[in-house]
Amino acid sequence: MTDPRDQKLAHTIVNYSLGVKPGERVMLDFRGVATVSLLRETVTAVTEAGGVPFPLFGDDSISTRFLRAAREEQIESWGAVHETLMREMDCYVRVNGTDNPFDTAELSEDARRWEREHYMSRVHLKLRVPQKKWVVLRYPGNSMSQQARMSREAFADLYYKVCNFDYASMSLAMDRLKALMQETDRVRLTARDTDVSLSIRDIGVVKCDGHMNLPDGEVFTAPVRDSVQGVITYNAGALYGGTTHDWIRLTFEEGKVVRVEASNDVEKVERTIATDAGASYLGEFSFGLHPHLHHAIRDTLFDEKIYGSFHTALGQCYETAANGNDSAVHWDLVCLQTEEYGGGEVWFDDELVRRNGHWVHPELRDCLSIEALTGNEEREPAPVA
Repeated sequence: MTDPRDQKLAHTIVNYSLGVKPGERVMLDFRGVATVSLLRETVTAVTEAGGVPFPLFGDDSISTRFLRAAREEQIESWGAVHETLMREMDCYVRVNGTDNPFDTAELSEDARRWEREHYMSRVHLKLRVPQKKWVVLRYPGNSMSQQARMSREAFADLYYKVCNFDYASMSLAMDRLKALMQETDRVRLTARDTDVSLSIRDIGVVKCDGHMNLPDGEVFTAPVRDSVQGVITYNAGALYGGTTHDWIRLTFEEGKVVRVEASNDVEKVERTIATDAGASYLGEFSFGLHPHLHHAIRDTLFDEKIYGSFHTALGQCYETAANGNDSAVHWDLVCLQTEEYGGGEVWFDDELVRRNGHWVHPELRDCLSIEALTGNEEREPAPVA
């Protein structure tokens, strides 16, 4: 049964996020049977915009069968074909609606490394991200509802609300934060078990306003590679490579991770950081701004946009905010600074700009408060995950 909200979302993806032009080739990489309704609507929307859709439908449970049994040369060949396909595309849409986020939990470390090197890094981080128009999103199936600890109906309502947000208006509201970050050298971040400083001087600053992720709502840059000093406790939880963590704490010295602590499976975190030389440095630093997201559900696309959060990414930087860090890894980890999660502060060059998740800098408070971003609509509470 088709959810009528899928038609609106498909229109947002094709006409706002991607801005598909006549003749453009659009790869539709949809995962999971729950996404079929949105896939149909997206095929229609791409075609009506004059583009040419190329559906690539699958499921993590299927690709895992291959990765579990394959040798490195097979995964390299698999990545090479995907690279060829991606080079032929102008646009890319990825929708993940697989039933079980733990389908990859039993993959060997070799398989994970080969998949990162020959597929994720080769096809996506170094080709798709810098060269194509793209948008990535999840789909509100049973597994996401369970992760959010909400009913399917309630989570679907939240999902369509945040994905079909007025991102054009949000984009205008982000302008002052972008400008202020471009003027900033030193940033200090504090929270419970967190106190870290870094420089963002002369690094690009990018608004994320619905053109690459849905939901969206962040402004990101990257730290000067060797400038990160201190401790960050990522309290939003994490799901990576089929393993969940309630929290991860990293200690940085001269930009490099020198100590790893975690609620569980510390060795897995350490192995990821040891993937290559760049995986132990940060390639991204960002603020979450979406006024309808307030609680972590261990899904990065949602959690990194939570209002009152910041996140960093271990590994590969983006060309639009480059700090020279190169890696097969790009792992976003989120810290929430709202009172509910222990509070925290953000300082730009010794000036307080955000406290307990709310902007206090006068030039930011008036445009990026929840009330300003939502037009004073009443905030709807959501359960804590």
